[in-house]
Amino acid sequence: MVLFRDSLGSVLRAERVNRGLTLRELSADARVSLGYISEIERGHKEASSELLSALCDAMDLRLSEVLREVSDTVAVEEQRLAAEVPTIAPVADGDAAMVAA
Repeated sequence: MVLFRDSLGSVLRAERVNRGLTLRELSADARVSLGYISEIERGHKEASSELLSALCDAMDLRLSEVLREVSDTVAVEEQRLAAEVPTIAPVADGDAAMVAA
């Protein structure tokens, strides 16, 4: 299963690191608890739209860019998972069998 919060957390962490910001710096700039940002980055908490906006503003990011990157990440993960789903194929005696796609 693909969770939006996991992908969002990964994207936010990568953007923060790329900008050379520590959690403490981002926390101060965004006025959001350091622990809460950490939970979001690890995919353990959902980010409200207000919180996400504060994080994006603090990192000088456009919300649309973050959401586009998250959407792309989710699409890739969905494709990967779909490729792993077993399919049902008939066998010679008429019974169905599970086979890898």
